[in-house]
Amino acid sequence: MAETLKIPSFASSVGVLSVIEKILNFKPVRIYYVYNLKKKTPRGRHKHKKTKQFLVCLHGCISIKVYDKKKNSYKSFNLSKPNYGLLLEPQDWHEYVAKKNNSIMLVIASHTYQKKDYIYEK
Repeated sequence: MAETLKIPSFASSVGVLSVIEKILNFKPVRIYYVYNLKKKTPRGRHKHKKTKQFLVCLHGCISIKVYDKKKNSYKSFNLSKPNYGLLLEPQDWHEYVAKKNNSIMLVIASHTYQKKDYIYEK
C-alpha cells in the first residue's frame, strides 16, 4: 500500500537541498514531471503490473487517491511540500488532481514507459 515518505533535506543560508535516492526501495529508471495541471481535473486512474513510483509535488498542492483492494476503500494523500513524497507500489490504483492551478509533480519510476504495464481496472 502507498506510503508517505519524508525526504531528507539539508538547509543552509542559501537554500535547501533535498536528496531522494537513498529513501527509495527501487533504482530510478524513468524521471519525469507533470505540469500545467488544471485544478480538479483527474489524471492517472491506473495501476501497474511492475512499476513502482515516487511522487513529489514540487509546486502547488496535489491530492492523490489510492484504492486499497483489501479494504475496498480509498485513501487520500495530499502533497504540498517538496520534502515529502508518496511511494506507490505497482498494485496501487491511483488518480490525482491538482488542488491549486499550476501545480507541478515530479515522478520517479522503477521502469521505462511500457503501455502493457498499465492496468486501468481497480
